[in-house]
Amino acid sequence: MSGSAEDWLARAGARIDAVVLEPRLQHVGRVELIGDGVALISGLADARLDELLHFAGGQSGFVQTLDRDRVGCVLLDDGEAVKAGDQVAGTGEVVRVAVGKSLLGRIVDPLGRPLDGGAEIADEGREPVERAAPGIIDRDLVIQPVQTGTLVIDALFAIGRGQRELLLGDRATGKTALAVDAIINQRSSDIICVYVAIGQKSSSVARVIDQVRRHGAAERCIFVVASPAGAPGLQWIAPFAGMTIGEWFRDRGQHVLIVLDDLTKHAATHREIALLTGQPPGREAYPGDVFFLHSRLLERAAKLSPALGGGSLTALPIAETDAGNLSAYIPTNLISITDGQIVFDARLFAEGHKPAVDVGTSVSRVGGKTQAKALRDATGTLRLEYAQFLELEMFTRFGEQPDPRVKAQIERGRRLRALLRQPQFQPLRAADQTALALALGGGLFDAGPATAISAIRSALPAWLDAHVPDLITAIDAGDRIDDTQRKALLAAVRALVDGLPKAAA
Repeated sequence: MSGSAEDWLARAGARIDAVVLEPRLQHVGRVELIGDGVALISGLADARLDELLHFAGGQSGFVQTLDRDRVGCVLLDDGEAVKAGDQVAGTGEVVRVAVGKSLLGRIVDPLGRPLDGGAEIADEGREPVERAAPGIIDRDLVIQPVQTGTLVIDALFAIGRGQRELLLGDRATGKTALAVDAIINQRSSDIICVYVAIGQKSSSVARVIDQVRRHGAAERCIFVVASPAGAPGLQWIAPFAGMTIGEWFRDRGQHVLIVLDDLTKHAATHREIALLTGQPPGREAYPGDVFFLHSRLLERAAKLSPALGGGSLTALPIAETDAGNLSAYIPTNLISITDGQIVFDARLFAEGHKPAVDVGTSVSRVGGKTQAKALRDATGTLRLEYAQFLELEMFTRFGEQPDPRVKAQIERGRRLRALLRQPQFQPLRAADQTALALALGGGLFDAGPATAISAIRSALPAWLDAHVPDLITAIDAGDRIDDTQRKALLAAVRALVDGLPKAAA
C-alpha cells in the first residue's frame, strides 16, 4: 500500500514538474485623458519608453513620455473606442513590424498589416521598429553606385550604396518624381526598393504605386503607407518600420533603397505628439529631441562590411522647404545628418527645367567615388562648366556683347542645360549617360539646335544596343574604357546625330 502511494506521489510530482508554472505579474493602469491619438495613463509606474501597451478594447499603443505619476501613450489604432477609466496593461515588449520576402510587392501599414486587399502576410518574423545603427567597425566603404537613371544626379551628384542623400525643396517641385524614377530604374538592378509614405494624400500614394507598377518592377518593391487619416502613432513609427524592413534584406547581403516621403511631415507629427504629451517646446515649437529622432533613424543606412555579408541600405529622405528657405530648423537638421542634398528650385520647375535641380546648392559628399568609371571620366569637368555657363549667361543679360569664344561657351552651356532636362519615366543607363557626356564634350551637338537633343536622347539607348553592345555591357559593369573604345562610342553617337534629321525628314 505504501509502495503504491509512493508511486502515485512520484507520478503526480512528475506531472506537476511537467507543467510550466511561471507566476506572471501584470502591470495594469487606467486611462486618465484621451484625445487626438494620445492617452495619458496612470498606474504604470514600471513602464518603459517605447513599451507596447494593450488597451481593454483591443487597441494598442507605445509609451512616448514618462512622468512621475503617469505616462504618455501614442495610439497605434483608432482611439474613438478608448475612454477615460479603461484599463491598460503593459507587455514588456516593444513595437515590432513584420519582415521577410513575403512583403515584396505588397502594400502594408507600419505594423506590416496588408492594405492592398491581398492575403495575410506570412512573415518570416517580427523585428523591433527601433534598432541600433551599425557601428563603425561593422561598416564598409561606400564605393558602389546607385544608378538613379537621371543624368543630372548620376553625372553631377552620384549616390553610393549605403549613402544618405536628402531631397530638399518647396512643395510640388519634383522631389517625389525623382525618387520614383530612382525606384523605377532599379527594375534591372539587384536593389530592392522600400517606399515609405508618411502622412501623404491617398491619391498621391496611389499615383506613386501605379507609376512603379507600370514602369518598374513592383514585385521587388515594398510600399509602407501611413495615411494622414490613420493613428498618429503609425505615422510616427512609419520611417523606423521601413528601415527595419529594409535592414532584414541588408543583413542577408542584399542591397536596398529606401525612400522616406517625407520627414517634414514626420517632424510635424512628432511635434504634435510632444505638445499633447506635455514635452517642452523649443525652436519653431519642435521638442529638443527632434534632431536625435532623425539622426538615429538615418544613421541606420549603411554599407556593411564583407564579414557581415556586404549588404547595403541607401536612404533617400525627402524634406519640404517654405519659399526655398534652407535655413529652417528641420532642413538644417537633415542637411547636417545626411551625406549631401539635392536641392530643387521652384523657379527652375516653373520654367520647365525638370528635374529642377539647383546645381549651385546641391552636393553629394560621396560623389565621384561611387560613379561608374567610364561615366566619371566623361563628366569630370561637367559641373564646373555648367556653373561657369550660368555666370556667363547672367552677365550677358545686361546687354553685353560677348566675344566669339565666350559666345561659343554660352552655346555649349545651353546644350548642356538641354541635356540635363529629362522626362519622367525615361531613365538612362550609365552607358547612355557616358555617351551623351562624351558627345557634348566632343562638340557633336554644336551644329544642331539645342531642341534636337531631346530626340537624340530618346533614340540613343536602342541605337547603342544595335551598334556597340559590347561597350554597353562594359560600361554598365563599371569598367573604364580606353581611347579606342571612347572613339567607337563617339562614332556611334555621331552616326545617330547625322542620321536623325534624315529620318525625321
